[in-house]
Amino acid sequence: MSINPSLLPALAWFVHIARHRSFTKAAIEMEMSRAALSQHLKGLEQQLNVRLLHRTTRDMSLTEEGQRLYDAVAPALKMIDLAVTELGEAQSSPTGLIRVNASRIAARTLLEPHLGEFLARFPGLRLEMVLNDGFANIIADGADVGIRLGESLDEHMVAVPITPPIEMAIVGSPDYFTRHGIPQSPAELNQHDCLAYRFTSSGTLDRWSFTAPDGDGHTQVFEPRGSVVFNDDESMLKAAIQGVGLVKYLDICVREQLASGELVRVLQPWCPSFPGFYLYAPTRAQMPAKVRALIDFLLEKRSLLG
Repeated sequence: MSINPSLLPALAWFVHIARHRSFTKAAIEMEMSRAALSQHLKGLEQQLNVRLLHRTTRDMSLTEEGQRLYDAVAPALKMIDLAVTELGEAQSSPTGLIRVNASRIAARTLLEPHLGEFLARFPGLRLEMVLNDGFANIIADGADVGIRLGESLDEHMVAVPITPPIEMAIVGSPDYFTRHGIPQSPAELNQHDCLAYRFTSSGTLDRWSFTAPDGDGHTQVFEPRGSVVFNDDESMLKAAIQGVGLVKYLDICVREQLASGELVRVLQPWCPSFPGFYLYAPTRAQMPAKVRALIDFLLEKRSLLG
């Protein structure tokens, strides 16, 4: 059985009246007269042969039949409204400001190399980049999206993987390995100058974790004690290229240096892959077009990372 299409406009008016519990408020929202709205409702009640509202000079309430109809129709109209809104947004160019809260390494690797292309493609958009290596509460910080390693576990957030799985890479310069030799296992790192990274947010040193390649899942944790401690990953990488010592870095962040021969990777069998970077955003019934544009753009660039 199909619904009579002539009922649809009156059902929409009824939902607005029932939500406001007021002809006057519903009429103002819909920019029509109170009398016209009242006539729509009377016509609907006549077609359905049922009373939907109890009306007095001071109050209004739903009848049992009216409540049942509202509970069934209101969610369906909301879905229609969402579909129409999203269709309209899809046809228009995204505009406005996107506040992105990202770790420094994520910004340098995933955003900065493509900023020009992104803004040229979407000239109506502006970006504000907030670099924060801690796991920020993007809602409290007023950001639209965040980019961090690992999928967000917050049930109120959506998380989209924007890189393939990645690995930690132990790297050093060819000159360093010529002078000090190549470690064959994590135990041999005690004989090497392993440069450390200190987290700004917690003040702790970043420890190096290794998983035995023989398949038993045994994990070894190594605390680097080298000649320098950094709290900036770019400075640490420059030191490694100069031959100061070994560093632990994300493999996707040293692809160019490995390809050019500036750096050499060691202990790769001990470094299994793990989930990469995710873009996370508040779960919303209607995600803004500007956020969807950024997500789609970063997913497009994901293929470049292998």
